[in-house]
This record gives sequence, structure tokens and C-alpha cells, in this order.
Amino acid sequence: MSWDAEFTEHFDRCADSMRFTAYLLCGNHHEAEDVVQAAFLKLYLAGPKLVRREGLEPYLRRIVVRTFIAERRRVRWRREQLRSELPEQPEAAVLSEDKLVVWEALRSVPAKQRAVLVLRYWHDLGVDETAAALRCSVGTVKSNTNRGLKALRRRLGPAYEELWQEVSRGA
Repeated sequence: MSWDAEFTEHFDRCADSMRFTAYLLCGNHHEAEDVVQAAFLKLYLAGPKLVRREGLEPYLRRIVVRTFIAERRRVRWRREQLRSELPEQPEAAVLSEDKLVVWEALRSVPAKQRAVLVLRYWHDLGVDETAAALRCSVGTVKSNTNRGLKALRRRLGPAYEELWQEVSRGA
């Protein structure tokens, strides 16, 4: 199978999942779409050079997260102003007010901690898998998880502790 056909098949299979991951990281659909588009472009350009092409989804997820983090580093140098508006609601899904509150609180967590929380709790990756995806140490993942959860708890308060667990399980 040619790389173009393989890439198209992979795009069709993973695009929605990657968009949702990027949305959880970015907090808005427009920025998430930009991150995913950049990630798929990077994958497409790297594809012919890849020796092993099985397991492209974790590789693509890593590209999405790293692209998001790189964009966050650059954001302070941009003249554009990011706004803290509520995320747009997809037409097909009905989002509860509680989920919106959690997602809004997640947007207030620093980028690296947010990336760890999304990978650990939304994608249900272990500490080792998250460390591999972010190319950092297991200790860094653990400390960012701890700091990120503390930041969420401060932001949400004790009333939302159970809700965060429920939302992170995909309920």
C-alpha cells in the first residue's frame, strides 16, 4: 500500500479522536483544528521515512501534544490575544454544565500539566506510556500529574472532586 493511501486511511480512522484530544488541550475548536492540522502534516512528511508504520496512533498523539506545547511556548510572543470564552458545543453531543465547568478549569492548568492530565485520564495511558508520549521521565509525569490535579482541585473546589473522576472516565 502506498504511503498516501495508508495516510488517508489513518487520517479517516484517527482524525476525530485527535481533534478531541487537541480540543481538551487547547480549549477551543479553532486552535485545536490548527494543532491537529499541523500534526497530520508532520506525520505525512515523516511517513515515508518511518521504518515501522504500525502504531501510528500513539505517535500521532505525541505529535499533537508536542505541537500544542510548542504553540503554548510561542503564544507569549504573539500579538494575538487568546480569549477565555466557553468552548463551542458540538451539535451532536449534549454537554452537561458540569463537564463545561471541568473543561473550563482544565484550560486554566499550565500546558504541560494539562497534556499529562489529558493523556493520563482521558486517554487512560499509564505513567510509562505518558512519559514516552511526552519524551520525559516518569518522575516528570508524576510531578506534573500531581501539580495539575492540585491546580484543578483549587480551581474546582471539593464539590467537583467526584465530578472530575467521573468526567475523566468518559461518563
